[in-house]
Amino acid sequence: MSTYRQPGTILTDHHVSVPLDHGHPGGERIEIFAREIVAAGRADAGSLPWLVFLQGGPGQAAHRPVGRAGWLDRALDDYRVLLLDQRGTGSSSRITARSLAGLASPRAQAEYLAHFRADSIVLDCELARRELCGDQPWTVLGQSFGGFCALTYLSFAPHGLAGALITGGLPGLDNHVDDVYRLTYPAVAARNAAHYDRYPRDAATARDIAARLAPGDVRLPDGSPLTVERFQAIGGMLGQSAGSHELHYLLEDPFDQDGGLADAFLADVWDRVSFARAPLYAVLHEACCAQGQATGWSAQRVRAEFPEFDAAAALDGDAPLLFTGEMIYPWMLDVDPALQPLREAAHLLAERDGWPPLYDPARLAAIEVPVAAAVYHSDMYVPAPLSLATAARVGGLRPWVTNEWEHDGLRVSGGGVLGRLIAMNRGEA
Repeated sequence: MSTYRQPGTILTDHHVSVPLDHGHPGGERIEIFAREIVAAGRADAGSLPWLVFLQGGPGQAAHRPVGRAGWLDRALDDYRVLLLDQRGTGSSSRITARSLAGLASPRAQAEYLAHFRADSIVLDCELARRELCGDQPWTVLGQSFGGFCALTYLSFAPHGLAGALITGGLPGLDNHVDDVYRLTYPAVAARNAAHYDRYPRDAATARDIAARLAPGDVRLPDGSPLTVERFQAIGGMLGQSAGSHELHYLLEDPFDQDGGLADAFLADVWDRVSFARAPLYAVLHEACCAQGQATGWSAQRVRAEFPEFDAAAALDGDAPLLFTGEMIYPWMLDVDPALQPLREAAHLLAERDGWPPLYDPARLAAIEVPVAAAVYHSDMYVPAPLSLATAARVGGLRPWVTNEWEHDGLRVSGGGVLGRLIAMNRGEA
């Protein structure tokens, strides 16, 4: 454990040993890392309640803060904050292709990876809670996938929670992942239309880029191919507050004078499509929504129901090229060097059935823990209709439906979203 200072804060790093498989606590163990942050001058305030932050993802480490920036400034007024690197991310026994290479087979890798979903993350939290604050319950703040984890927490370990704050992270309780994509594909198409209305010249530029990529000879800085489909996958940014503007600037000057794609453009695209920083995001993205049935590469299957996303409509005619959103496709494992060694394990996870439940609707209906949730009306990633249906099924949950913020409202609101949720849980809003 180490303690250090930043402007206005005191930080302490914690490491907690947990079982890989909580069903077999005497087996293999992994390490969980969490960073405690307290306002300067309040480090000795023993009665200060804890707020544990669960990052979006899956497969994303908690952010690395400097001082009281962003929502932390509001949180530190009331809480001792714990930023948790969820298992397999950041400093918590991080998973990469190299770290899994020692396992005997792709099937062994898949079995290992099956222990990195929300149910295991919640049990990690419970061990960390007991080590850091004994029997004292804490409040959880879940952003996006972190909100999914918060609902799992409320389902299976509500005794550990004094409250739950959720932003853009209320999933359907018993929906198949196909149901999610049947809602998100139209939402992504609407974001494309809005972008091209705002920046009409981008439609021609995107088609020109796709035409240059069609022969299949363009490479990204890591040597991997940039296909038309892979270029379409940069559209995940369209669900963020500044995403449309960032996409426009990326498309603003993509060609060199000789007609080839510029190195700077290719570097920017690589940063958007590579999973080198978060391979778990790709490998577990659909598995983290699975309950019972196999996912079967849902995003790829459901895409066939929305032919407007077929690039041929743009390459062979004058239809706009539609960018895709937060979808993971099996071909990504073929072209991304960071994912190629995990390809067989990922296919096994997609075929896996019998996944245990992540939520307990009966327990959630009777829950007495105060819960406040921000539901973003036009959320491109977590469909509002599913979120509102879930909100109606969780006892005591107070939803705040807003179109003031996008999915990244917690990050960009400067504490405004968090402050509203805290007030709601206190009955002040």
